[in-house]
Amino acid sequence: MTALKLYILDTNVLLHDPKCLYEFEEHDIVIPMTVLEELDDIKDRKRAVAQEARFAIRAIDQILSDSDAEQINRGVPIHIPGTAEDTPTLGRLSIFPDHHLKHQPDFLPDQHSKDNIIINCALYLQQQNPDQDVILVTKDINMRLKALGAGLQRVEDYRTDQLVSDIDLLPAGHQQLEGNFWDLVDNINSYQEDGHTYHKVARSILPEGYCNEYIYDDQQEFAARIVEVGNDEITLLDLGYKHLMHQHCWGIKPINIQQAFAMQALMDPDINLAILNGAAGSGKTLIALACALEMVIEQKRFNKIIVTRSTPPVAEDIGFLPGTEEEKMTPWLSAIHDNLEAMHEQDDKPLSSVKYAIEQANIQFKSLNFIRGRSIQDAVVLIDESQNLTPSQLKTILTRCGKGSKMICLGNLAQIDSSYLTPLTSGLTYIVERFKPFNGSANVHFEGIFRSALAEYAEQHL
Repeated sequence: MTALKLYILDTNVLLHDPKCLYEFEEHDIVIPMTVLEELDDIKDRKRAVAQEARFAIRAIDQILSDSDAEQINRGVPIHIPGTAEDTPTLGRLSIFPDHHLKHQPDFLPDQHSKDNIIINCALYLQQQNPDQDVILVTKDINMRLKALGAGLQRVEDYRTDQLVSDIDLLPAGHQQLEGNFWDLVDNINSYQEDGHTYHKVARSILPEGYCNEYIYDDQQEFAARIVEVGNDEITLLDLGYKHLMHQHCWGIKPINIQQAFAMQALMDPDINLAILNGAAGSGKTLIALACALEMVIEQKRFNKIIVTRSTPPVAEDIGFLPGTEEEKMTPWLSAIHDNLEAMHEQDDKPLSSVKYAIEQANIQFKSLNFIRGRSIQDAVVLIDESQNLTPSQLKTILTRCGKGSKMICLGNLAQIDSSYLTPLTSGLTYIVERFKPFNGSANVHFEGIFRSALAEYAEQHL
């Protein structure tokens, strides 16, 4: 029986999600030979994307390794790993030798362009399979436009891992209530436990509330965090608006309530993952670093601070850098140094203070390539620029979290540098949505820009 749909996958789809081969249900998948060549070229590069290329190659090999050339050309049934052999399969996976295609008048002319070769492969399969929906799947917008212009009837983005349809629907992590909170509540059950005050209120007051979402009213009188969501009731941990605004860590105080929420989440020992997202200059890195220094040096809850981030170039690449791993990472992590200097600019010897903080907090700068395979114990891990990471890359990092560690993800979805990520498919968006039900995580979207008047104007008008 012929599958109703035939999907041709572009290289960037396999890089974005190496497990995508199991996401097309009963439909058939074709991988052009050019895609395999691109994966082969990428797998040896000295960048994080090389690991995704190797994952994708292994995923393809896992399906095709026991098949002969004729079976691979015809299509090999896709079995989900870990299931019994008699389990119904998904569709079929085949490799198409697109280099053997002879140029036809309605094909794209430039055979040196790998995008054109893949598009021509899709056009050929569309001609040969008139009874099937032949669909090219790519995350490259320009390639989608070229394919449609060349006469391909179906072109799609890969959206299987897209959890929200609009970035405006992404949870902010906090909710403002109009008026005074106490005027909105008819029935309330308040009690104290372990030195904290809790309130049980009707679910109808906060019908969309979820675990660890922050609540505050516009009278600046009430602030709380949802700690338990039941069918009929929601339990709130009373934080106190004024108390939140009077927090301070390593000499830093919150400027607005969002920064105060973030500081509370970072300092709370029950929160293992804090996700801070917002515009450039909103204070994400400053707040995260101040709390990390407080927890490591003053409270001695952790032994070290590990800082890592993706390293895509913003402009032209400056080539290979000499030195150790930490010396190579220094240009990419200059934001940490900038914030350390800002925190100690009033000191008599600010450079000495910065050096002291780095040594006492045992701040280590690590490349993502060296995070893989580790189990990080008793550390605060700052993942900077996490909007540039894919869901699988963030999964790799978060699963490194060992006993007694706290993960902090920082990012700005308006500043994605990756060529095949969008705000909707970024790993940052993915974990914000995926970790909503987890009671050990909190997400806070920062509002306001405090870096400078110029930075605020540029963020709003450019």
